[in-house]
Amino acid sequence: MKSDKDVSNYCKFDSQLLTCFTSSLYIAGLISSFFASIVTRNYGRKPSIVIGGLSYMVGAAIGGAAYNIYVLILGRVLLGVGLGFTNQSVPLYLSEMAPSKYRGAFNVAFQICIGIGQNAATLINYGTVRIKGGWGWRISIAMAGVPAAFLALGALFLPETPNSLIQHTNDHEKAKKMLQKIRGTDDVQAELDDLIEASYASKAIKHPFKNLMKRKYRPQLVMAIAMPFFQQITGINAISFYTPLLFLTIGTAENASLLSATQFVLITLVLVDKVGRRPLFHIGGIQMLISQLLVGGIMAAKLGDHGTMEKGYALGVLILICIYISGFGLSWGPLGWVVTSEIFPLEVRSAAQSITVAVNLSMTFIIAQLFLAMLCHLKSGIFFFFAAWVVVMSVFVYFLLPETKNIPIEKWEKIWGEHFFWKRFVDSSRSDEGGKIEAA
Repeated sequence: MKSDKDVSNYCKFDSQLLTCFTSSLYIAGLISSFFASIVTRNYGRKPSIVIGGLSYMVGAAIGGAAYNIYVLILGRVLLGVGLGFTNQSVPLYLSEMAPSKYRGAFNVAFQICIGIGQNAATLINYGTVRIKGGWGWRISIAMAGVPAAFLALGALFLPETPNSLIQHTNDHEKAKKMLQKIRGTDDVQAELDDLIEASYASKAIKHPFKNLMKRKYRPQLVMAIAMPFFQQITGINAISFYTPLLFLTIGTAENASLLSATQFVLITLVLVDKVGRRPLFHIGGIQMLISQLLVGGIMAAKLGDHGTMEKGYALGVLILICIYISGFGLSWGPLGWVVTSEIFPLEVRSAAQSITVAVNLSMTFIIAQLFLAMLCHLKSGIFFFFAAWVVVMSVFVYFLLPETKNIPIEKWEKIWGEHFFWKRFVDSSRSDEGGKIEAA
C-alpha cells in the first residue's frame, strides 16, 4: 500500500486474502449459532456460555501460535464458534435473570462491556504494532484468551436462570428460590406461574424453528431478521474501516473517537429503561443520518483518488465520525440486541435468538466480503448508500416496533395483539386455533 502510489485511496485495502481472513470469523459464528440453539434449549444457558468461552480460548491459542495463514484462519474460525455460542446464550441469560424494569439496562451493560473490550483491543494493537520484528500481532491475537478464560471459568459459578430450571429440571421450588434471590423479595408467585405456563408451552413444541414459521409468531420472526439486518447495514463498518486513513491524514486522536461510542452506550444504560427504546432509536438515527450525509459530501468534494485531505476538512470529518459513532452507541449498537432479547416467548426463544445471531453474522460476513469492493467502486457514495438505509430502518422502527420498556417477556403476545399492523397475524392465528379446537 505504501509503495504503490498509483492505487486509489478508495481501493488500497481491496484484498481477497484480507476479506477471507476477516470473514472466516463470521461464517463460523453463523453456523455455530444454530448448534448453540440446540445446546441452549436442551441443556441450559450455562453450557452454551462455557462452550463459547472454551472455543475463544482455543482459537486465541492457535491464532497466536500460527505458522501460516491457514492455521491463522483455523484459529479465527474457532473464535467464530465462540462468538456464535456466546451471542446466542448471553443475551438470553441476561434477559431471563433481570427484572423487567431493569432488563434493558442489563443488556445495554452487555454492550458496554463489548465496547470496553474493543477499546482494550485497540490499545493492545496500538502497543504491539510497535514491537520490532513484526511478531506483535501474535500477542494481540493470543490476548483474546484472557477474557475468554474469565468467561468460561466464571460461567461455571453462575446459577442457571429460573426459566431454564423449570424447563430442564421441573423443580419449581428451586426455581422459586432462585427468583426470590435475584428479585430480592418473597413475592414472586405471579412471575413463577407465568414461567411455569411458558415452560409447558415450550415443552409442547418439538420443532421450535418450524414452529417459529407459524403465522402467530410472524412479528417475532420479522424482528429476529430485521433488527440484526438493520444493525449491520447502518454503515458502522464503513465508518470503522475508514477512520485509520483519516487518522493518518491528521495524525492524532485515534483513541478519542473510539472511546466516544462507549461513552454514549453508558448514556443509553441510564436512559433505556426511563425514556424507552423507540426514542433512543430515533435520536441515534438522526445523528447517524446527518453525519453520514455530511461525511459523504466532504469526502466527495475534498478527497480524490490520490493525495490526502486538507487537515481542516479531515478534522471536520473526524468530528462527524464521533457524532456518528455516538449515535450508533446510543441506538442501534446496544438496542439492536436489547430488543431482540426481550420479545421472544420461551417456546421459540432459543430458535429466534439463533436466527438473530445468524442474520447479524451473515450481514457482517456479506459486508466484510463486499465492502472493500463497494468502496473501491462507489467511493464516497458508499456513505450515501448507508445513509439511505438509516432512513429505511428509522421508518421501520416508527411504524412496526412497539415500545418494549418494562414489559415482562411472557406478556408480549398481548402487545402484538394490540398493535395496528401485527394484530392481524396474532388475531387470525387465534381464530384458526379456536376453529381447530371447536372442530375437535
